[in-house]
Amino acid sequence: MATILIVDDEYSIRRTLGMFLNGQGHRSLEADCVDEALQILDTEPVDLMITDMRLGSDDGMQLLSEVGARGNAESIVMTAYGSIENAVEAMRLGAYDYLTKPINPDELLLRVNKVLEKKSLREEVDRLREQLSGRNALKGIVAESGTMKQILQLIERIRKQDIPVLVTGETGVGKEVIARAVHAISHRASGPFVAINCATLPEELLDSELFGHVKGAFTGATTTRPGLFREAEGGTLFLDEIGDVSPRLQAKLLRVLQEGEVRSVGGGAPVHVDVRIIAATNRDLERMSRSGDFRRDLLFRLNVLPIALPPLRERREDIPALIDYFLDALRARRGSPELGLTATARRKLILYDWPGNVRQLENVLERSFALYPGPILDAMEIAITTGPSAGEGDWSDLSEMPLAEVEARHIRQVLAAQGGNQVAAARILGISRSTLRRKLQEMGALALR
Repeated sequence: MATILIVDDEYSIRRTLGMFLNGQGHRSLEADCVDEALQILDTEPVDLMITDMRLGSDDGMQLLSEVGARGNAESIVMTAYGSIENAVEAMRLGAYDYLTKPINPDELLLRVNKVLEKKSLREEVDRLREQLSGRNALKGIVAESGTMKQILQLIERIRKQDIPVLVTGETGVGKEVIARAVHAISHRASGPFVAINCATLPEELLDSELFGHVKGAFTGATTTRPGLFREAEGGTLFLDEIGDVSPRLQAKLLRVLQEGEVRSVGGGAPVHVDVRIIAATNRDLERMSRSGDFRRDLLFRLNVLPIALPPLRERREDIPALIDYFLDALRARRGSPELGLTATARRKLILYDWPGNVRQLENVLERSFALYPGPILDAMEIAITTGPSAGEGDWSDLSEMPLAEVEARHIRQVLAAQGGNQVAAARILGISRSTLRRKLQEMGALALR
């Protein structure tokens, strides 16, 4: 069964065609002008539109143009004033077929069935493409640990559920990667994925970016902008660092989730949007809601499906696979298939605690291969510059290291443990601050050799 909209300014024609199509098992809707047809198309899921070319004072071509721009439905054009020129113009505007009045019922049914078959085949192709894209998106996520495998299984289970998702975890764990996978495997995969970091913009600018603004709404608003909610129509809007949004914007976000409407800055009536929200944060929203810093009702709306990503130090099984993944990417970008790591270098990376998580691991590999020619890097050439490694002293035999490297390593560990405070680090090391600064300068030279 298909929903078919019949648009004709003659009631008898609309009724006759409607009764005929209803008798064939379809559901018919009727409109007598362009405005009424567009109103139905905005509120009803229409599969096919059959429209007259002349609708009183309205023009059927105008309706075809509107439907083609929106992508609402397939269309068939009918007219008592058939001509090759009109047929070509109708096809150019997106009509699938062209019929002349009086309409032959058998011919109409044949054309309707062809259009619906074409639509069904296209939807099946789109569905298969979405499934393939989704599977590829999940394959691109490294998941050797049990925790990450469970997360991917969860994403697979919710592929048909159009619900808000809240991704939590430390900075750099890959929250946007997971958000993109959720989008890619969903029925919205063919729609846009729009991302914004809510922590990087002041409140007024974030308001304008999300909800749009009209020309002249504020100083500098020289043009009208639709906003990211409307840019993400039919797809997904990813709100990173949602915990940094101000209370006023939290209220506006809550309205979007409740009503599905956005009101632009300086605008009038709200506009309906069809957008899925995926939010992410490295903050404890539950604690923030108890203290009044985050709206509890907004948290309930966002946290329909929580996905908590563990830090990399708690899923070390993923580190070897991530190393290989980033090495492959470096080899491809540089055109250098010989790039690699020694066993001690890999062990150093695996034993490190990675306070910056996956993003830091990627950056360390890029920096290391930028600083040293390689093509095979040893442990001493792995340019980890922040934070001590758990068990770092175990990854290599100190007796095989130059004294300068042992001293440099100890200084780095003490300095990192003191949060970069050179005065405190110098006191623990038993040297003056000026001596520490000189040694740090020497260590910089050492790292470049």
